[in-house]
Amino acid sequence: MSKPVTPVAPPLNDELDIVIPTIHGDPTKTIKVPQGFDYELYNRNDINRILGPKASCISFKDSACRCFGFLVSKKKYIFTIDDDCFVAKDPSGKEINALAQHIQNLLTPSTPFFFNTLYDPYTEGADFVRGYPFSMREGVPTAVSHGLWLNIPDYDAPTQLVKPRCNSVVVSNRYVDAVMTIPKGTLFPMCGMNLGFNRELIGPAMYFGLMGDGQPIGRYDDMWAGWCTKVITDHLGLGVKTGLPYIWHSKASDPFVNLKKEYKGIYWQEKIIPFFQSVVLPKESTTVQKCYIELSKLVKEKLGPIDPYFQKLADAMVTWIEAWDEINSPTQSAANSKEEGLSSKK
Repeated sequence: MSKPVTPVAPPLNDELDIVIPTIHGDPTKTIKVPQGFDYELYNRNDINRILGPKASCISFKDSACRCFGFLVSKKKYIFTIDDDCFVAKDPSGKEINALAQHIQNLLTPSTPFFFNTLYDPYTEGADFVRGYPFSMREGVPTAVSHGLWLNIPDYDAPTQLVKPRCNSVVVSNRYVDAVMTIPKGTLFPMCGMNLGFNRELIGPAMYFGLMGDGQPIGRYDDMWAGWCTKVITDHLGLGVKTGLPYIWHSKASDPFVNLKKEYKGIYWQEKIIPFFQSVVLPKESTTVQKCYIELSKLVKEKLGPIDPYFQKLADAMVTWIEAWDEINSPTQSAANSKEEGLSSKK
């Protein structure tokens, strides 16, 4: 039994939205986008208008606001990057088509139940190695494609501060030509600056939490989404891939500013990670929404005693799912399509 034939990627403009958050925008100003792009531009005023009281679950002045774009998208796939990320080049000097690679990852199965030592067996030219069970070679649907970065690595503040520095910036040009499935039961640090996912399979779990302005923590939004997502994909029998594609991360943020945002997260993660490692979701949780609601209850029960913030976060998780179901209900979707410019092609 051989691997399935690699499918051809669908037209990206019909199937995929790109979500780019920025925390530098002024809601009273109009951002000018070059001609030729099909886009919708949302600011905080739009979020408040569209979600009403439920807008409280969307972070303010933090890149975690990107999940609002996931909420209102109607495409099957999402690719999200930061506003300081650009096209990278492979070692031969060829520009990397990150969109195509993410779609390739998402269209081919994952193998979370048995590790293939030659990485992704669905990559062109690869296959399953000797000893790989034939009964597992069909794999499972891939929900998440986690890409990496060249130039500025994704380090936390303490690592930034202790790393050897060249011209005050840590630079990485290490390119590894590989994709692999993250095994079931294994958590990973998900970075939101180069991320693709199947919105239909895992969208409601891609909530980036309450971060930034008014919150005691920042820079853990994508970590939180990654931990929640991995627990749910494991429970539902879905896959997560990491590796290619690379993007070019153009600038390093201030490690001292980062430390101020991260320090509670660095302390809390020593309890948060064991919590996620031990989570068991009930068999009755057969949808992403049901899984996420059950997870919110466990967050309130198990993490709530650590700090009142987690009580607030658990409530926001419920509000997020309510907003997701409301915005994505058939009647609301029909209303939105009639009012196409909810916030604006400006």
